[in-house]
Amino acid sequence: MTKSAAIPPLLGASKSELTDWVQSQEQPAYRGGQLHQWIYQKGARSLTEITVFPKVWRSQLSDTAIGRSEIHLRSEARDGTVKYLLRMTDGQIIEAVGIPTQKRLTVCVSSQVGCAMACNFCATGKGGFTRNLASHEIIDQVLTVQEDFGQRVSNVVFMGMGEPLSNLENVLAAVRSINTDIGIGQRSITVSTVGIPGQIRKLAREKLQITLAVSLHASSQKLRSQLVPTAKGYQLEALLKDCRIYVEITGRRVTFEYILLSGINDQPEHAQELVQHLRGFQSHVNLIPYNPISEVDYQRPTGEDMQTFLQILEENHITASVRRSRGLDQDAACGQLRASQIQQQAVG
Repeated sequence: MTKSAAIPPLLGASKSELTDWVQSQEQPAYRGGQLHQWIYQKGARSLTEITVFPKVWRSQLSDTAIGRSEIHLRSEARDGTVKYLLRMTDGQIIEAVGIPTQKRLTVCVSSQVGCAMACNFCATGKGGFTRNLASHEIIDQVLTVQEDFGQRVSNVVFMGMGEPLSNLENVLAAVRSINTDIGIGQRSITVSTVGIPGQIRKLAREKLQITLAVSLHASSQKLRSQLVPTAKGYQLEALLKDCRIYVEITGRRVTFEYILLSGINDQPEHAQELVQHLRGFQSHVNLIPYNPISEVDYQRPTGEDMQTFLQILEENHITASVRRSRGLDQDAACGQLRASQIQQQAVG
């Protein structure tokens, strides 16, 4: 008698865990390796399509979920970036983005449905928070983009919908599976956070080789509190102290994400203030020109202001670069993934 009906989705399980499961189904151990290959390399969406399994057993597994989503909507930008609206089994819709270059295919994954951080310049936060994503729902996004592009994913960034460190347990499980099961190196995985008290230190203790990206976006506590409401309870100095501890424990530098808003945080005095915070820090500053959303009236910085800001950092030996906006014309760029409109499209 099969035990399949009560088990959770198989996506996210390791080869040894899948081997244990097939043996619980009274199948030989080698089928665990076959199952692992079909899930992670062949992209099986149903156990019934795994043709190396006996037909009788496959028919018994029709109610056993691998844990794949459905593509609700796919839109491609002029630069080749593809935004996916993915429907979860409970009907919730999330976004994932495939970002191709000549040498890489990067997937921007979501970690939550919506976001509770409510950053003033971010579309996702305007729609509020619904729930955390399970680890298999995160892993699925990587496989979906990989299958659609027909090429291997090289990099994964947790910069989609949600705050990854508010869903740390499932994010860690997803990172480990993306690394060991899909085969993407930890150094090619980036986890982004706006900063959750205690969570950066907790992540550091895992001693992973991933990149930690901290969404700073301001050079002072006062300005950061205006742009990032949750910063009121997590002072800038405390955040930077936790980041220094992260560097000490992991030996990995921290990337600081800094969205440039014209006339708000992009002036020379802001750059000089940022220098004072980061001098001597093992870090990299990623400057991001603001990507417009309809809910607020911020403006993108001028090229001259961006260059001046960058030059001040570099003159003070702060490693920095400007991120090119990808997928802008399809609202797939940083800060443009929006929860509320997704749900409207889902039911429309």
